[in-house]
Amino acid sequence: MLAGFVSTGLRAAPALLLAGAALLAPSVQAQADDLPEHTRDATYWLARIHDAAGTRNYQGTFVVSAGGSVASARIAHFCRGENQFERIESLDGQQRQIYRHNEVVHSFWPRERVAVVETRQAIREFPALLTAGAERIVEHYDVEPLGEGRVAGHEAHVLLLRPKDGWRFGYRLWAEKRSGLLLRAEVFDAREVVLEASAFSELMIGVKPQPERVLRAMKQLEGFDVKRPVLTTADPADEGWAFKQMPPGFRHVSSVKRPMTAPAAPRSTVQSADDAAEHPAQVLQSIYSDGLTHVSVFIEPYDAGLHRREILMAMGATQTLVRRQGDWWLTVIGDVPPVTLRAFADGLERLR
Repeated sequence: MLAGFVSTGLRAAPALLLAGAALLAPSVQAQADDLPEHTRDATYWLARIHDAAGTRNYQGTFVVSAGGSVASARIAHFCRGENQFERIESLDGQQRQIYRHNEVVHSFWPRERVAVVETRQAIREFPALLTAGAERIVEHYDVEPLGEGRVAGHEAHVLLLRPKDGWRFGYRLWAEKRSGLLLRAEVFDAREVVLEASAFSELMIGVKPQPERVLRAMKQLEGFDVKRPVLTTADPADEGWAFKQMPPGFRHVSSVKRPMTAPAAPRSTVQSADDAAEHPAQVLQSIYSDGLTHVSVFIEPYDAGLHRREILMAMGATQTLVRRQGDWWLTVIGDVPPVTLRAFADGLERLR
């Protein structure tokens, strides 16, 4: 969660699938009826969390703590009909602002005078977090209520999501009672050690929507070096890749190809279309999810001058595995145990 927050800010996926337990599809509701009562209560709150982040107007400050590092940002989220608008401003480290209108995202680095304009579908992160309905969650997590709590002055229901296997981490979630909005999330490992915590430090729910503030800021590109990275939808099989096996519960969400770039600084985080023409090497990025967490797999041609160190590292809950596979360089990132990353890397095979 922290890596995604620091590198890309909060993201939101399109159309939400659930609006509450009463709106569950019949087959899903039938599955819920077979669950213990306390689990049915918990899945109701999962459904509310799933819905609230995309349908509520709110603004506040949230803080992410992991691995001895702390990052904070101001966020405002507005809805008008089916349209969503978001503004995020980092409060620590490098100055950055992110504005989103549905799938169009503008990222600004004011000090470097760089702006990145993208159209993207992305995995949810705090405070949205969930990417699927409650029925998928209970396949791989034991879900139970932990009572009530309080976050940033708001009363909350607390949920425990304990993994049924060693392929994923556990979660504790605080959902605001009235709206269902996720107020706080903790990620813990098999020893119950909290790896990462995300929470609003102050929050107003039900604010007046002001989408024009987002749209106006997105148009202020004058004086910025505007980068428009070229992303194309891809199919891993068409690119010559498949998984002979994958950790249970994970499904393919999306894949894109993008120009190969060096991510060290704002001016090298993306390439323009002209840059891509001069440097045609592409990175294939595929995202896999179990409905709660996700894993990203990046595949690019191996370059001895660029790719020198195979590593396995952790920052909070986010694990990163980097290694060579023949003529290719793999980077696997996710909020999952290292064994899961290795399983993704080991299960990947070249078809041609």
